[in-house]
Amino acid sequence: MALARQLSFGIKTSPQQTTYADILRVWQEADANPAVEHAWVFDHFIPLGPDPTGPCLEGWSLLAALAARTERLRIGVMVTGNTYRHPAVLANMAATVDVISGGRLDFGIGAGWHELEHDMYGLELPPPGRRIRMLGEACEVIRRLWTEETPSFEGRYYRLREARCEPKPVQKPYPPFVIGGSGEQLTLRVAAQYADIWNFGGGPVETFRHKSEVLDRHCLEIGRDPSSIQRSVQLWVDDADPAATRELARQYIDAGATHLVLILRPPFPEGVTHRLADEVIGPLRAAYQPGV
Repeated sequence: MALARQLSFGIKTSPQQTTYADILRVWQEADANPAVEHAWVFDHFIPLGPDPTGPCLEGWSLLAALAARTERLRIGVMVTGNTYRHPAVLANMAATVDVISGGRLDFGIGAGWHELEHDMYGLELPPPGRRIRMLGEACEVIRRLWTEETPSFEGRYYRLREARCEPKPVQKPYPPFVIGGSGEQLTLRVAAQYADIWNFGGGPVETFRHKSEVLDRHCLEIGRDPSSIQRSVQLWVDDADPAATRELARQYIDAGATHLVLILRPPFPEGVTHRLADEVIGPLRAAYQPGV
């Protein structure tokens, strides 16, 4: 059934087992393709999966470089691990990327989770409840640094004392917050308070539907319109079977997703974004937004 629904489609190039040159090629190809509206990297220091060896480019440094070499795409890290950086440092990093990009940053953040990385680098990985409360404080710290001249903040985990973050982001009042995670009691409550986009990292469609309903309830509890938060999902692209990718995306759209991130596997084929536009994005837009 065709529904009147505003959809947005993007790509994600996880910067592992690949090169900057190949990622740049794909992003510039996507930047020239109006069907692709946003592009993402991830925030890890070693490759994910069973083999942690091999190259893995740091996400925010990479994003700054890609911001300077693209013109149209909205860009972001899906999602930043809050445990890796103090939120005041991250606020300055993200503001700088928003300036470099001319106001195209979508600010992705989550509680952090990858135990091996924390062990390797001697970073503390607190228990989940504490980690998510830290995420909530981090969002508050970052928002204040982006909107106030010299904010002070005294939290349980973070402190500001007449802190400065200049220049501010180009986007006003601040770049959209993209909050990743699915914990029903704490994470989705943080998303209800701070997110402009909530990202579901992956799983069955019915799980996505249920988590989205929980987010709706949290929004209503704090007096926020649930429809003010876009619902985002990440989908692995099946290079050999674009129809399967299209069908899975359709199921998520029917469950309420409007912001779809198509994850590409390296090595990235030439013309991959044009193929996605023709075989996945175009047919879905035609089905759900006739005449667009």
